[in-house]
Amino acid sequence: MTDILDDLAWRDLIAQSTDLSELRALLAAGPVTLYCGFDPTAPSLHLGNLIQILTLRRFQRAGHRPIGLVGGATGLIGDPSGKSAERVLNTEETVAGWVERIRGQVSKFLDFDGGPTGATMVSNLDWTGPMSAIEFLRDIGKHFPVNRMLARETVKARLESSGMSYTEFSYVLLQSMDFLELYRRHGCRLQTGGSDQWGNLTAGVDLIRRVEGGTAHALTTPLLTKADGSKFGKTAGGETYWLDPDLTSPYAFYQFWINADDRDIENYLKVFSFKSREEIEALIKEGAERPAARIPQRALAEEMTTLVHSADETAAAVAASRALFGQGELRELDERTLASALAEVPRTEVAPGELPSVADLLAASGLCKSKSEARRAIAQGGAYVNNAKVESEDAVPSSGDLLHGRFLVLRRGKRNIGGVEVVRS
Repeated sequence: MTDILDDLAWRDLIAQSTDLSELRALLAAGPVTLYCGFDPTAPSLHLGNLIQILTLRRFQRAGHRPIGLVGGATGLIGDPSGKSAERVLNTEETVAGWVERIRGQVSKFLDFDGGPTGATMVSNLDWTGPMSAIEFLRDIGKHFPVNRMLARETVKARLESSGMSYTEFSYVLLQSMDFLELYRRHGCRLQTGGSDQWGNLTAGVDLIRRVEGGTAHALTTPLLTKADGSKFGKTAGGETYWLDPDLTSPYAFYQFWINADDRDIENYLKVFSFKSREEIEALIKEGAERPAARIPQRALAEEMTTLVHSADETAAAVAASRALFGQGELRELDERTLASALAEVPRTEVAPGELPSVADLLAASGLCKSKSEARRAIAQGGAYVNNAKVESEDAVPSSGDLLHGRFLVLRRGKRNIGGVEVVRS
């Protein structure tokens, strides 16, 4: 067993803890069972959730036993933490479907070998569903003083603005009951989560003390922020990067890490990578010496895309990235990968039939501000179609130039990529 707390501290992955010295002693005494919960509020988890999944994985690799909890019950309610308005409640059928999808996503990161550190997956609907309202109020509700619940920051903020229903007000009771049930059923002594969950985590610790007279611990990770002030795990347009390849393609996922700001990459490596401290420090040094090569970004992009998707998807993303910039053969890319790559760049759609001129396509895609600017780019030798230099200002692509019968890759200069797709109605 390794000292997981020292590793987490170096990676800046400890925001709050109930008692680090007691937790350190507990972890040193033998395998500790811990859990983290994931509510099915969407059909997939996202990059922010990945921090918590990988934290469970780090504990397991350090010799401890993780439990991944999917909120089949709490997902029907919705956590009010960090929300300025009431959530829209999803149907039971929708939530049940999302539970299974998220169960599968979390499971792929953990080892279920059945040994003392073998992981377990649970749904809190298993113990919440059979409980009557009277049982819940008598056995759980009586341990929650209303004055303390009203003092919670999440509650105060909502009461001062849009208000809060009793449904969301009761969420902390449900999550606390989860910790109590896992303490009873699995001897779970530690709950982890993001720092916005601190109040929910400590409420569970307190419930275990009140009901069972037992000692449990809570540990949170900081909420990750970007150096430029924008939200982590979001596109420039505010869209979320999901772990599901049908919602965020492996190519787009790979590009997220490749495009990481130099100011953020060291933090990202610490938080997400399983490389050692020495390996990470060496990558950061190389990145500082040759920033244009983006060495740490490429290392993290390959590690994360392989971990979340597969080595084959990583290889396809790398090949697409190289081919788009003239360092590989575009015709060797499979249709799905090429479509994913072009979805990430400025592009235009055209109807079947005779294709417009290259100058028209450069302007329509946004790579050039106007057709006249596009013609100048061609004249100066800076325009490419499928990585072939365009020689004539009046050049028109042929149907034979279409990749997979529907795509053209445009490039202006060395770095500006655009796309064309033939769309059939």
